[in-house]
Amino acid sequence: MRRGSVKFDSRGQFAGHETFPLRLLWLKKAFDAVGDSADIRTFQEQAAIARFGVGRNMAASMRYWALATGFFAEQDRMIAPTRLGKAVLADDGLDPYLEQAATVWLAHWHVASTPDMTTTAYYAFNLLSAIEFDPAILLEEIFALVEENGWRATRGTLKRDIEVFLRSYVRRGDALNEDAAEPLLAELAIIREARLGGWYEFVRGPKPSLSDAVFAFALGDYWARSGHATTLTAEQICYAPGSPGRVFKLDEDSVITRLMRLDVLTNDAWKWVDTAGLRQIQRVSDFDPLTTLPLAYPRPSPLEAAA
Repeated sequence: MRRGSVKFDSRGQFAGHETFPLRLLWLKKAFDAVGDSADIRTFQEQAAIARFGVGRNMAASMRYWALATGFFAEQDRMIAPTRLGKAVLADDGLDPYLEQAATVWLAHWHVASTPDMTTTAYYAFNLLSAIEFDPAILLEEIFALVEENGWRATRGTLKRDIEVFLRSYVRRGDALNEDAAEPLLAELAIIREARLGGWYEFVRGPKPSLSDAVFAFALGDYWARSGHATTLTAEQICYAPGSPGRVFKLDEDSVITRLMRLDVLTNDAWKWVDTAGLRQIQRVSDFDPLTTLPLAYPRPSPLEAAA
């Protein structure tokens, strides 16, 4: 499955989650505890156990996932919600209790689109060339990646990280198992067990629960990381590492269909161009994808709102 050597600008990270997958209510708990800004000791001190109602290791995991999902950022030992975090997790935000698929897709986007904190997830979604994979083979590929980049990580550390990656994304049949109770990213059903023998597969296809507004947010993020070029080709958006097509496991037709609808969504700030065999998105004017993110969250009907 491996295609040549892969060099990274950032250092790989394969720990920090304390072996816990992201759970449903952790991001809201983190938001309420942090407020506008807080010292990172909020998640480290003895009081964290009472504050979050979890053990110290889980509190550390909560901080890790808060950062990995892009809803929070850290600087100078202070942690604060990002613009996205405030927009979604505030009490009057778009989805404070993470009840909507859009929020889970946004969390997944940040986890799988960059290698900075979640190198295993990034590698699996963007650099594996096969739809099906065996965790043992994935381990060998990531260990080779570690050696190529001169990182420090043991096989044991990588094995535990892969186990957390799979427990984060794969639905388990045993709902009574505490580890299977609330893994947030598993709600996407984007990875499933493939066959006997411990193999898994990515579920590639149109993703009906992924709204165009979330797709546009991800595209804008990817575009910014691509150097703010005035155009992106359809091939880049479909297949390049870190692209929406790769991270969301969309087929090419689904990506093109979404790109063709961006003119309306962005009020012609981003335009789809298909001429002389050249298919691309062109940036015509500035557009902040966060402004249209509310379209990804269905508003309750008047009767539901009054209930």
